[in-house]
Amino acid sequence: MAAGAASLGPGGADLEEASLLAWLFRRAPPPPPPPAGDAELSAYLAELSGLGLDVLRREPARLAEERAQLGAQTRALAFAHYKTFIRSAECTAGTRRGFAGIEEGLDRLLGRLAPFAETCRSFSREAEQIAQSRRMNSLTLNRHTEILEVLEIPQLMDTCVRNSYHEEALGLVAYVRRLEKKHADIPVIQGIVTEVRQSTQLMLTQLIQQLRTNIQLPACLRLIGYLRCMDVFTEAELRITFLQARDIWLCSILAAIPDDNPYVHITKTIEAYRVHLFDIITQYRAIFADEEPLVPSSGQEALNESAIFHGWVLQKVSQFLQVLERDLQRGVGGRLDSLLGQCMYFGLSFSRVGADFRGQLAPIFQQVTLQAFQKAMQEGVNKFQEEMNSYTLMSAPTVLSSTIPVAVPTAQPATLQPPAVLLDFPPLACFLNNILVAFNDLRLCCPVALAQDVAVSMEDALRQATKIILAFHRAEEVAFSSREQELFAQFCMTFLEDLVPYLNRCLQLLFPPAQIAQTLGVPPMQLQKYGNFGCVDVHAIQELLAPILPDKEAAFFLDKEKGLAEESPASPLDLELPASAQEASRRSPVPVSETEDGSQASRDDEEVRIPPAPE
Repeated sequence: MAAGAASLGPGGADLEEASLLAWLFRRAPPPPPPPAGDAELSAYLAELSGLGLDVLRREPARLAEERAQLGAQTRALAFAHYKTFIRSAECTAGTRRGFAGIEEGLDRLLGRLAPFAETCRSFSREAEQIAQSRRMNSLTLNRHTEILEVLEIPQLMDTCVRNSYHEEALGLVAYVRRLEKKHADIPVIQGIVTEVRQSTQLMLTQLIQQLRTNIQLPACLRLIGYLRCMDVFTEAELRITFLQARDIWLCSILAAIPDDNPYVHITKTIEAYRVHLFDIITQYRAIFADEEPLVPSSGQEALNESAIFHGWVLQKVSQFLQVLERDLQRGVGGRLDSLLGQCMYFGLSFSRVGADFRGQLAPIFQQVTLQAFQKAMQEGVNKFQEEMNSYTLMSAPTVLSSTIPVAVPTAQPATLQPPAVLLDFPPLACFLNNILVAFNDLRLCCPVALAQDVAVSMEDALRQATKIILAFHRAEEVAFSSREQELFAQFCMTFLEDLVPYLNRCLQLLFPPAQIAQTLGVPPMQLQKYGNFGCVDVHAIQELLAPILPDKEAAFFLDKEKGLAEESPASPLDLELPASAQEASRRSPVPVSETEDGSQASRDDEEVRIPPAPE
């Protein structure tokens, strides 16, 4: 068995010893495990394993006896040396109490060390701050003059701005910007920067306000230079700001023009636009160069700065055209040709800056001219209606029944005289007078583009006059005598044979067929392909009156019209009034003379004045 135990390794021997101890103390509480590497236990166990059975049986008794001896020896030792044990116990208790006091003192010391350390740190910080403050005070005392200059920058900036020392103010702004970059975290510097920015904003307002006044090109160059140095606008924004400021000044000039008289208002407006707007354009082109597009920042598209300028000029021209149209609608009397000349000169002067707007003037003047002519035509029709309401066929025509020859004005060369037979019928004479007044007004501004519109308006007026004649016939037909029937037939014949053809000749004089053909780009002989272009349709007027004319006269009219239609068109008239006739045509005609008390004279004494024909 011992040989087997010896043959086991260290791990196997320990396991065998543990098994043996467990078997030996199987009936008793297990002893505490022996300390690892106990040589005596190992030797004792090795000895046990080598004993015989009898010896092993006596071993417990031997161990008990040995134990009793050891206990007796211990008690004897205690009795013999009890004083030593007492002193050891007292010493141990004293040592324990001493260590407890030391531990308590250490606890108190540890509790006070943290506040003491914090107090030391606070003292160190305060001492450091005091030292820093002392150093700063010493440095401030040494740099007192320089610091005072920096602190006085806002006051100096405000003084420069209020006294218009812009160059010095811009220098201060640049210096403050450098200070801000270096010492942006210093509150005093931040306060100085804030105050300087406020003064800079005031200077910016002053510069823009100066652009809104009447300044010349050198001042504009200087102000725009200051604005560029301030670096508050991009190039596009600077252009827009300049145009806005100058536009406000121009609008203030236009607003000061009195608006009571439309002619005076539009003439002064034209002059203001022509002079001041041209100056603004000149200033803009001298300050800003539009050859190259603006360099955009990253991520933005290229800006076409010329579009800013051209858009503003287009806006100004549009505003002028609106004012012109509004004043023309209000009425400018017979001075339309003068306004047209001024506007054309205005547009021609702007052609030097690439803003020729003369092409946009023609539709406005055409519209106003046509409206004035249509209004005059309607007034003539209304007066013809009033004349027909009070007209009677009782008296014989003066020209047909009188044996005294009527003095007809001698026709001057290149003039067109009204038919003298119209004097027999005052309503027709008054109607022609009103139409000739409208023609004289139209002659002042007579664009070829209105040829067809004027002819249509004239034909509408003649149709309305024809309807008035038909209404007069329906109202008076039952009461007509044979003489009155004959006079009414003569009335209608004069209207158709003399009045309407004369008006057509006037239209050809106002709008020569050769000029119309040249405008249309066709030969004059082919103008008839367009029908009654620029003329009144005489056949349509005759068809309206045909039902009330005698059959013989109606057939004569239709045959005559058919013969005229088969003939080649007449050569265009190229007539022109002399200077005296032109002056006479501008005077308003007096259709019917009146007595001194204002009442209308009797029809036997009536005198109808027909002005000279227009150009």
